[in-house]
Amino acid sequence: MPMGVVSDDDFATELTRSESKSSPREVAKPSTPSGQVIDINRGRGMGNVGVPESLQKVIGDTVITDGRQEAVELAKNFGISPSSVSAYSAGATSTASYDEKNAELTNNLDKSRQRVIGRARSKMMQALRYITPDKLESSKARDLAGIAKDMSAVIRNMEPEPGAKEPATNGPTFIIMAPQFRDERSYDIIQAKDEF
Repeated sequence: MPMGVVSDDDFATELTRSESKSSPREVAKPSTPSGQVIDINRGRGMGNVGVPESLQKVIGDTVITDGRQEAVELAKNFGISPSSVSAYSAGATSTASYDEKNAELTNNLDKSRQRVIGRARSKMMQALRYITPDKLESSKARDLAGIAKDMSAVIRNMEPEPGAKEPATNGPTFIIMAPQFRDERSYDIIQAKDEF
């Protein structure tokens, strides 16, 4: 008999036939299995459209390490909006709760910043080690000093200032310009002739 999917009756018949040749005992017909199907609730669940926290962390980490554009591309693959990317990079779980920081997401962002700071500090120290008295006499030291300066700027931009609070620029900033008042006397006078 060829291999394939067979019915329970065909299987029992073939089993009986194969065992009757080898042993004279009678083979009982296998019973139909009975069971119960239980749904396992994993993932978001039916109707839940929230982004998992692990994905929020990955997107926030990508903003810090690779830039916003890369994070937006990553989020786009999962159907997540660019405004949500901004929220995750600020430590919030959604645009509706932008002012409320999630502790786990904020800690993950801080760890990402510390990794970037560590790498920049390492490169800065390597550049500073290569500034030797011999190189100070040549033009190469200027290049090394530029690298050190750039790395220190990266560290300064990534590290929060000691004792500084978070900036209160979460919302839009309005700048209102008021024109200066000028008196008539400050303007030049031009005499015009009326000719008809």
